[in-house]
Amino acid sequence: MFRLVTEVDRKRRILLNGRLHEDNVTASAGLRALLSTSAEHEKPLEVWALDRDGDVAGGLTGRTWAYWLHVDLLWVDAPHRGAGLGGRLLGEAERTARTERACTRSRLETWDFQAPGFYRKQGYEEMGRVADYPPGVTEFILVKEL
Repeated sequence: MFRLVTEVDRKRRILLNGRLHEDNVTASAGLRALLSTSAEHEKPLEVWALDRDGDVAGGLTGRTWAYWLHVDLLWVDAPHRGAGLGGRLLGEAERTARTERACTRSRLETWDFQAPGFYRKQGYEEMGRVADYPPGVTEFILVKEL
């Protein structure tokens, strides 16, 4: 018999993560090949555009792992949109991932009302989409060879 609980528990989450990682490495030659390489551990990657006063005009947050860049967030303040700043932020993240972390690909998710067209112009290709995530919105999964 089991008792199911829905409480947030950091200690159990760490235990679960470790056990799943062990099982995954046992099951996957690809994951085993990453062990003891520079791509074994996830590393944050951030690029910021600061204005003359040092305020954030735009930024990109992401991470690299397994020779991939994963872009989590990309935002440009409204007065600076349309001037190429988003492309510069993304380009710098891709350059850093490629030249300093040996990444060969990049991936991201974006919603239909956000920027799928922008990412396509930057060379990203649609690999999938999820309808109604959240309800009424389509999420796109995009990938690019670096």
